[in-house]
Amino acid sequence: MRNSARKQVRNTVVRTQVKTAVKKFRAAVESSLDTSPEVLRVAISTLDKAVKKGVIKRNTADRKKSRLTIALNKATAAAAAKK
Repeated sequence: MRNSARKQVRNTVVRTQVKTAVKKFRAAVESSLDTSPEVLRVAISTLDKAVKKGVIKRNTADRKKSRLTIALNKATAAAAAKK
């Protein structure tokens, strides 16, 4: 197997893991805010691992992490305002 094909397979797997972690976080924010911080930690960890493996760039991961954190903060603030 060529190097490029091997890397393509690995990159596809890692990208899929990132997308899945982000989707799970967004679903957790919609359903329950109790588990959202833990799911956010998993998503951030997955993004950092993708950067470490060279699948995505550092700035891309930082941007995604920032947006996820902002989404959690907005949802938390909205829930607090309702109470």
